[in-house]
Amino acid sequence: MALIAASALGWVIYHYAYDHFAQAAADQEPPKPVNINDPLKASVTALTLIGAVLAGLYAYRKQLLAEGDAHRADASQLADRYTTAAEQLGHNQAAVRLAGVYALARLADDWTEQRQVCIDVLCAYLRMPYEPDPSLPSHKEGEREVRHTIIQVIRDHLQEPDAATAWCLHDFNFTGAVFDGGDFTTSHLRGVVSFSGATFSGGTVSFDSATFSGGDVSFSGATFSGGDVGFDHATFSGSTVHFTDATFSGSDVNFDNAKFSGRDVYFSGATFSGGSVTFTGATFSGRDVHFGGATFSGSIIYFGRTTFSGRDVYFSGATFSGSNVRFRAATFSTGTVSFDHATFSAGILTFPDATFSGSTVRFRNATFSGTRFEWGPLPVPAGA
Repeated sequence: MALIAASALGWVIYHYAYDHFAQAAADQEPPKPVNINDPLKASVTALTLIGAVLAGLYAYRKQLLAEGDAHRADASQLADRYTTAAEQLGHNQAAVRLAGVYALARLADDWTEQRQVCIDVLCAYLRMPYEPDPSLPSHKEGEREVRHTIIQVIRDHLQEPDAATAWCLHDFNFTGAVFDGGDFTTSHLRGVVSFSGATFSGGTVSFDSATFSGGDVSFSGATFSGGDVGFDHATFSGSTVHFTDATFSGSDVNFDNAKFSGRDVYFSGATFSGGSVTFTGATFSGRDVHFGGATFSGSIIYFGRTTFSGRDVYFSGATFSGSNVRFRAATFSTGTVSFDHATFSAGILTFPDATFSGSTVRFRNATFSGTRFEWGPLPVPAGA
């Protein structure tokens, strides 16, 4: 069939070429006979070009098929690696689970299309029930080491945003996870980050110098009940930050020198009933800061040298019933500082050396029954 088709095509090309050269010869004065070699050469040249094009198309098609087979083979191999790593993470022995952590991290580096899936599996492991107290029956031997290794692996992939294997642009879901330590220092997080409902129950969890510059950051409903949690020099530059309904009942949490320059910051409904929370040298230069409905019943809350230069600061409806809340040398340079409908029944609220250079401080409908106020050398604002 191919030979017949080629012969027919050659016959057509030959006759077309012959007619072309015959017409050209007849147009000459005087007319000349056709040189048979001319149409033969033209036919051979045309057939050669057509054959070369067909050979190139065949080679290209063959290459595409080979690349498709190689891609499918690679995908199959990566899927097999994923299955193996997932099985290792579910193993009873901690050493095997550790191997699964490293295997899944390497797979995430190699498998760009499914990197988020690999990250989701590691985060899901941290969300699984965990008992950090070794004296309780539900405690698993070696589990703390596995979980801290996952945190370390995640941190290692968040250090260089421009690296080919960086995970900085991906989302991290730690909702409801239990942390009894962990290091996220100098991490760059540009996706959505959720610690909603997480429990910080011991050890040291550090977000020092971390950068949150992409999606929203949520610690809504998180519980800080033990250990130290640090956000020293952390930067929140493009996100809405939620600590809504968080509970600070026994941890020392510091936001010292942190910078909030994105959107709104929410501590609405948060409970401060133990430990200490410090914002020494912190800067709020984005939009509104919300502590509305928060309860301060037994903590030390320190806003020393904190700068509020965004829009409004709300403590509306907050309850101050036993905490020591200090705004020493704080600066309020824009907007309104509202304590409207707040309840002051015990504790200390102080503003020594604070500067109100562009703000209005309001205490409309606030209730005072036992809180001690200190304003330092500043005149007491109207309504206080």
